[in-house]
Amino acid sequence: MHSWAYKAAAGALALGMLAAGCGGKRTPDASSPQGEAACEAADGRITIATGNSGGVYYVVGGGLAKLISDNTRLKATAAETGASVQNVQQLVAGDYDVAFSLADTAADAVAGKGAFEGKPQDVQALARLYSNYTQVLVRADSGIDSIADMRGKRISTGSPKSGTEVIANRLLTAAGLNPETDVQAQRLDLAKTADGMKDGSLDGLVWSGGLPTAQITDITTSLGDDVRFLDVTPQLDALRGVNEVYDRGVIPAATYGQPADVPTVVVPNLLLVRSDFPRGDACAVTKLLFERKGDLEAVHPAARGIARDTADETGPVPLHPGSRDALGG
Repeated sequence: MHSWAYKAAAGALALGMLAAGCGGKRTPDASSPQGEAACEAADGRITIATGNSGGVYYVVGGGLAKLISDNTRLKATAAETGASVQNVQQLVAGDYDVAFSLADTAADAVAGKGAFEGKPQDVQALARLYSNYTQVLVRADSGIDSIADMRGKRISTGSPKSGTEVIANRLLTAAGLNPETDVQAQRLDLAKTADGMKDGSLDGLVWSGGLPTAQITDITTSLGDDVRFLDVTPQLDALRGVNEVYDRGVIPAATYGQPADVPTVVVPNLLLVRSDFPRGDACAVTKLLFERKGDLEAVHPAARGIARDTADETGPVPLHPGSRDALGG
């Protein structure tokens, strides 16, 4: 499917879910009890915390909400959010029932580290999803050839309390920079980031997302040779010292029409719930995720990275018992 086609379809689908409502606690039908091991959803409503409207979480989350609503007794809605850190906080607070998160943020949450220092969060995983790619894009005239060269530059580090911001700050720290004082950090969502890159008010950006991300496509299409991607793998060993979930990956040249593949750092995404999420609902949603994966792939190609054989690789975040039922483990 061409990028404009899946973006249009996904945007309409996600917006439809958002229009139906967002936020709010799950409202199950108390008259529909379910057996502990039954892989069937009960009547009720659930909300899914996604991410920036220009990102893949938002698109895939809208698709997932539609899948759940069309194929189970649950009615699901998806909401635009600032992404990972905010998603975990509001999931635990009861504002949402399901949440997308980067695995490094989720690992921090269960360990009570990073943004959750001293406060371990009660979250479990429904499944490991596709991987996010760290996409660092700079203007060609910025004089930036490495993360260390970002000293004094205007860099978008992502929305406040996002997984992108976590990775951006860790990349800067790994390169010997203080994110708070050594760069002119702009805590912008992806839409404002794209505007800043195009109008020259930003020198560069860090984004963690699936491939391709619509707003990154917009920037590379609009600016052409005036922007380039950075290889951030020199920081990989330092990142692994902080969290073992980071790994090496490649942004294929064809993704954004670049002259060559770009080595980068990848991190898995997880679909999270609280531990009190009903077991039958968890089983049904997890089962649906793999039985109808093709529907999600039609919404966004990043969903091709969702694989049943790695779905239970969520550690150190525990897998929900209902998901274990669905995956047969």
